[in-house]
Amino acid sequence: MLALVISTPSRAAPLEMNVLETKDLRLFYLDPLQTYLVPHTARSFQNSLDFQRKIFDWTPYDAQTAVLLKDFADYGNAAATASPVNLVMIDIAPPSHTYETLPGSERIYSTMNHELVHVATGDAWNEQDAWWRRFFGGKPSVTGAHPESILYYYLTTPRMVVPRWYTEGSAVFLETWMSGGLGRAQGAFDEMVFRSMVRDDSHFYSALGLVSQGTRIDFQVGVNAYLYGTRFMNYLALEYSPEQLIEWLKRGEDSKRYYANQFMHVFGASLEDTWDDWIAWEHVFQGANLEAVRQFPLTETRPLTKRGAGSISRSYYDPENNTMVGAFRIPGIVAHVGVLSLDDGSLERVTDIKGPMLYMVSSTAYDQQTKTLFFTNDNHNFRDLRAVDLKTGKDRMLLKDARIGDLAFDANDDVLWGLRHLNGYVTLVRIPPPYDSWNQVYTWPYGTVPFEIDISPDGALLSMSMGELDGKQYLRVFRVEDLLEERSRPMAEYSFGDAIPEGFVFSPDGRYLFGSSYLTGISNIFRYEIETGDMEAVSNAETGYFRPIPLADGSLIVFEFTGQGFVPAVIDPQPLQDVSAITFLGTEVIKKHPVLSQWGVGSPADVPLDDLITKEGMYTPRRELQGMGRYPIIEGYLDSVALGYNWEFTDPMLFNTLTVNASYSLDGSLGSSERLHADLEYATMDWRFRYWHNNADFYDLFGPTKRSRKGDAFIVGYNKALIFDLPRRLDLEIEAAYYTGLDTLPNNQNVPTSFAELASMAADIRYTHTRKSLGAVDHEKGFRWNTTGFMDYADSELVAKFYAGFDFGFALPWKHSSVWLYNAAGIAGGDRDNTLSNWYFGAFGNNYVDDREVKRYREFNSFPGFEIDQIQAQNFAKSVLEWNLPPVTFEEVGTPSFYLTWMRTALFAGGLIADFNKDQYKETYTNLGIQVDLHFTVIQRLPMTISFGYAQGYVDGKKYDNEWLISLKIL
Repeated sequence: MLALVISTPSRAAPLEMNVLETKDLRLFYLDPLQTYLVPHTARSFQNSLDFQRKIFDWTPYDAQTAVLLKDFADYGNAAATASPVNLVMIDIAPPSHTYETLPGSERIYSTMNHELVHVATGDAWNEQDAWWRRFFGGKPSVTGAHPESILYYYLTTPRMVVPRWYTEGSAVFLETWMSGGLGRAQGAFDEMVFRSMVRDDSHFYSALGLVSQGTRIDFQVGVNAYLYGTRFMNYLALEYSPEQLIEWLKRGEDSKRYYANQFMHVFGASLEDTWDDWIAWEHVFQGANLEAVRQFPLTETRPLTKRGAGSISRSYYDPENNTMVGAFRIPGIVAHVGVLSLDDGSLERVTDIKGPMLYMVSSTAYDQQTKTLFFTNDNHNFRDLRAVDLKTGKDRMLLKDARIGDLAFDANDDVLWGLRHLNGYVTLVRIPPPYDSWNQVYTWPYGTVPFEIDISPDGALLSMSMGELDGKQYLRVFRVEDLLEERSRPMAEYSFGDAIPEGFVFSPDGRYLFGSSYLTGISNIFRYEIETGDMEAVSNAETGYFRPIPLADGSLIVFEFTGQGFVPAVIDPQPLQDVSAITFLGTEVIKKHPVLSQWGVGSPADVPLDDLITKEGMYTPRRELQGMGRYPIIEGYLDSVALGYNWEFTDPMLFNTLTVNASYSLDGSLGSSERLHADLEYATMDWRFRYWHNNADFYDLFGPTKRSRKGDAFIVGYNKALIFDLPRRLDLEIEAAYYTGLDTLPNNQNVPTSFAELASMAADIRYTHTRKSLGAVDHEKGFRWNTTGFMDYADSELVAKFYAGFDFGFALPWKHSSVWLYNAAGIAGGDRDNTLSNWYFGAFGNNYVDDREVKRYREFNSFPGFEIDQIQAQNFAKSVLEWNLPPVTFEEVGTPSFYLTWMRTALFAGGLIADFNKDQYKETYTNLGIQVDLHFTVIQRLPMTISFGYAQGYVDGKKYDNEWLISLKIL
């Protein structure tokens, strides 16, 4: 291992990507896989950037914005930040359009419009901000190692200190009008959500309740930030004006630093009062929409469950058992394949789903003959194809990382069909039994996105919804024999315009396709006759119907949207002459403020990219380091205070970082050789090189745990994820270190050394596979293990130590409650009198102010009820039994800048046998304890936890000592 650490850096190939540069852009991509997207992406960037500059009176503080193209997920997504650099990261796969939660516009164009709003509003600055940025040498990001950076973050990027509904609402609002009105600010899904909430008298979250509870326990979780934020922005634009909305978002010279103060400055009212006004207005607006819907007879529904079931996948009817089979994601229950009884509404869990998605949960297909459900795991990453036998509950892996979804099963030849996403393209594939390989049938060009396929009962036809590059949406029917001959011309099609056709499936006789669309503004069920091309509405929904399942008697199972999620129900489809339409808030906004019609950014094709390119080539992170921030710091060294400075250097993509800390202790009682402190660390994606001199640490200011150490250290570390298949992960960590001038052990503050020099080696392999349900705050089921070895050399003696751990737990029927058992055992060689030949245990291990794990008692060397490092053993066996009680969530405790989110309580009991093979040293230690954690958030985004605990220690069954805990974890 030492040879590996020493030799690998010299031979490791650096991370290199291709880069295209203009005056404003550095676009990173992999050649040749993503090269075809580069011109369009660069043009879309410049097209959007020009608009952001104009609308916000903004000049980017960074000369260039970094944009990274990547293909690490099967569905498109993106993220952006303005600290410490302006950066946009884009997953190039097609996005999910389930329930038309996203518009059908071209993905790079709409994504760039959305993400650059984040960059513009986050980077927005005036002269006051610019002064701070010059003083701090950039825009420092928040780091747990130096919590002082929280203040510096706010001083340099005040518009990053805002709630998520602010950032997402503003981006969706601007994105919609930049696209000429095509977007979620005029989205039918958004209208349906709030119409359903008014109809069902569902709870509307306040501005505080949304961030403290609404994005955590509601079945729509983080999407609520988009829904509420977009709606509120629309309301402000309607009731005031788009210009005033932009004035609030801008960072002009006379603007207020805090976003809520700026709201009062612009609108002359508090944000909270205006939010309440919007909710009252929304009830009136949606009440009028509901009245409009009821002008025509509503379709009668027979609910199959008593309440909303959260998110449900495409599902299938099993007539033999009168059940519905599908995938379910319900708050408080781990996502799973389930069987819903249509007799009594009970839901049987069959097998868990790893990596479920919101709304669609998983791609599914059903073999009625064998009672096998095919489904996908890892739906946010590279999808796996699995199959579960509903009779036995046994599930098996079919194709690992196949990236195949949108499944359909052909019962005529037992072939599974699906759509594969790779490098931005969509490919139709055919998977014959035994389903361990797939055949490519046809790949569509970029911009043509097929989704949600189905096979006719006779296996002759294949239907699919398809979006085109211009945003137009179609339902198309193909002959299977044509597709197998690579002929992609449909034998029938229907244009839905900008509306997305969803969930279309064949009727049992193959004559019709049933599906849903928002053609009238409300998602109704439509019937498409393949032979004639006639499209007819067969429902008049009050909220929205989705994913029809045709039954033999002509009725349909549909999913009705409610304020609590989707409810399976039965309807009788009847062709209707008239269905109701609704009024869209976005339409009302542009009617009142036609200036929005001038916000369209036009086509990226008009951007003269060739004239803008300044450089093309390879990107090597280690050659691109630049200063990203410098600021004063305070640290603790033993019991003294040290003042100093921190410097941060990184490349624009944040792949490599160099951190330099230097401080000086003010305590005159320290020897002169201990008053200077230095810490230098260079880190790549896998490697870490560090040197420290008289190591100091901010958290040593708040004992009792001390991390500061006398002397010098040279450390090389290597970290590698051998398996990265979340939540399943296997990590390897290797570290080699040389210490000189030590007076205590590097990892044990209360154990003095008889030597000044120490060479140390450690290797750790750690596997984790734990899960939690929607709304949980901690892991609820699963297991994890680790094996760790140490090799220490000092005073001509080599000492080896090894320990292993295995933890497992399970969820209780009580929602979000679980039981865990944490186990560890270890052995050390050498002479017991050598401090290196022992393990040391004791205490919770939390400082009064901390940045490490909150529940430290779970760690192998913690043992509350005893002093730090009090228990000594050459070998040990230890177990901790933990019961996590359901968390209590809070909605209205605090202010938007400082609020409480949840409280959780855990009870634990531990046992430790020390030196179990040596009677003269053998001791048995036990403890009982409790820990209560209160989680809160400061300045909108930064999580903190304050913990209170108590533990009673016992030796051989007799009371020994107790310990109280109070600890504030920062970030």
